[in-house]
Amino acid sequence: MSMILGVTGSIATGKSGMCQHIVEKYGATHGDADKIVHRMFDPGREGFDNAVAEFGEEIIGEDGFIDRKKIGNLVFGNAENMGRWMKAIGNIEEEMRTTVENWRNTLGENDVAILEAVNLIEADYSAWCDATWLVAAEDEIALPRLIVRNNFSEKEAQQRLGAQRKWTDRAPASDHVFHNDGSYEDFLVEVERVFEDTHAQFKADTLPTTEWFAWREANPKPEPAKS
Repeated sequence: MSMILGVTGSIATGKSGMCQHIVEKYGATHGDADKIVHRMFDPGREGFDNAVAEFGEEIIGEDGFIDRKKIGNLVFGNAENMGRWMKAIGNIEEEMRTTVENWRNTLGENDVAILEAVNLIEADYSAWCDATWLVAAEDEIALPRLIVRNNFSEKEAQQRLGAQRKWTDRAPASDHVFHNDGSYEDFLVEVERVFEDTHAQFKADTLPTTEWFAWREANPKPEPAKS
């Protein structure tokens, strides 16, 4: 059976770099939750047909795909349109579960797959993972990274960081917290050490149950509001 790693963290912490390094060094399979969701509204998918029916053919770009910028202009800051959009896309949780199940069924024994998701913990995707890893960086470190990477103004970058959950809130649900505040080389040394130790435990069937389960038990989801 393959090992599934769940990786999460706020914007500009280095989680994607971590995942890419594991892919390149250890041959892992990588799935980015954002990209998985984007595929849900590709042409030919139910999400595409639903979105066009909901918002009209003007959301289709010249390449035949839904223009994400046009959709963004329609839904961001508009709760009603955001609700319509999320309903049109379809069942995101089921798409994530199917992705993980496909990895379990098709990858080789002791192969590794990584599910990278900003809301891995809160959306309960960690329940399908063998370990939950959190990448953290203090705001004063993440800020200049975000400005350079996304070509943001300082104000824009601060707004994005201000909207993120604090790593300290997610730490109790994580099996390891990687602090990416120093040199990138030191960060990758820690990644390799923890990966190799985690994978060795998995292969020996001694890997502890992810801390996420205890966290969720202590922090149950609120009951949905009755209509």
